[in-house]
Amino acid sequence: MNIPNSLIKKICQHPHIQEFIKFSEESLRANGYTNHGIIHCQLVAERAKNLAKELKLSEKEQNLSYISGYCHDMGNFLNRKFHHLIGAILFYDLFKNELKVQDLMAIVQAIAFHDKKEMNFINPVSAVLVIADKSDVRRERVYQKNFDLIKKDIHNRVNFATYSSKLETNTDLKDINLFLKIDTNFVSLIEYFEIFTQRMIYCQKAAKYLGYNFHLIINEIKIL
Repeated sequence: MNIPNSLIKKICQHPHIQEFIKFSEESLRANGYTNHGIIHCQLVAERAKNLAKELKLSEKEQNLSYISGYCHDMGNFLNRKFHHLIGAILFYDLFKNELKVQDLMAIVQAIAFHDKKEMNFINPVSAVLVIADKSDVRRERVYQKNFDLIKKDIHNRVNFATYSSKLETNTDLKDINLFLKIDTNFVSLIEYFEIFTQRMIYCQKAAKYLGYNFHLIINEIKIL
């Protein structure tokens, strides 16, 4: 049985979820991180659902992917290092009486796995969320507006230099492709890989579980 739209809306608009995300955004912004707020969560949710649909996952799995994507970063307001585990526990506590156990576990596991690279995937929702989350590299995630200050932080530099980011699926070739356009006058490709290599490897692992290959194409050059 699918998850009704009314329940999806209730979960994502739940006042606790909204406040968790709001406080997480404020906390990470104060500590110099890129955007992890509502805009990022909404983008990841929509990207996760679209990817699940393109991979021909069930409608329920598409909706579970959306919910997981929306809620995946909400534990950041308590701790950055363990935010994925904190978020999973918070979600379980809030909705343990509102979702069927299997659906609840799929979401909780996806939230917990999205930043836990040593774990092997056992459900497609987790794998879809990883790709949707780790592929969100873009200039708009940078809070800082001062170029001199942007240049001092590698995460800000790389995100700011990325002026185009598209995730596309080729079901015939079994490929999931992340197309990036990066201003190499602002940041070198070496700097991109300095902070994103492990994330791209995790995307490859997720794609492999889903029966696909993950490719990274930067400035029309296939890197992975």
